[in-house]
Amino acid sequence: MSTQPTPQRRSFFRSLNSRLAGLTAVALGTAAATQAKKTKPAPPWEPARHEKDDWLEKPQAKHRLVFDTTSGKGFGEGLAFAGNYIRVNGVDYGLQDSDLSVLIVARHHATAFAYNDAMWAKYGEPLAAQAVFEDPKTKQAPVLNVYNATGYGGLLPSRGSTIDSVTKRGLQFAVCATATRAFAGAIARKVGGNADTINSELIANLVTNARMVPAGIVAVSRAQERSYTVVTA
Repeated sequence: MSTQPTPQRRSFFRSLNSRLAGLTAVALGTAAATQAKKTKPAPPWEPARHEKDDWLEKPQAKHRLVFDTTSGKGFGEGLAFAGNYIRVNGVDYGLQDSDLSVLIVARHHATAFAYNDAMWAKYGEPLAAQAVFEDPKTKQAPVLNVYNATGYGGLLPSRGSTIDSVTKRGLQFAVCATATRAFAGAIARKVGGNADTINSELIANLVTNARMVPAGIVAVSRAQERSYTVVTA
């Protein structure tokens, strides 16, 4: 008896094998697609934008820089570096002041130097104590904002750059409201005044081109999220 498959059987097996191959291909394709979906990279993270921070935008600026200052020395260094940054961009790159967006954040102990001469004349002792700072000329508490005064030269880390000299060229200050509240409390304890009243007084007597922000550290973070280069002074 012959064991050779009949033509009908051969045709049946060819058809079956073809169907099995098709099903296998479909299964493999589905598995590959599922795996690809699982391994697809997540979209890049982007920070949320808040209207409260829109003042940081300066669309025409070609470069953005923020100095994070937390001490009296750091505030002075921030002024020196900012002045140098603005000058070099003009002299060596041919840029205008309007091409730059430069910001100094005054927080922690540096916050005291974002208040004008009137506040230092009135509250110099408690401000200096809270800021851990003394006038390098008198070795006493300053009676004016030394970083907006001339005649100090190398006695200050600002190296002759003053608040007025950099704000005239477009620099802005962001002043920590949280630290201001702490300064107001320290002043109130020293002079026996009302902390809320003194807090309002400090806010009303900021240096030129300064604005209050909820917290200095948040302003630094928001600036970085809006493409500012961060420098710690």
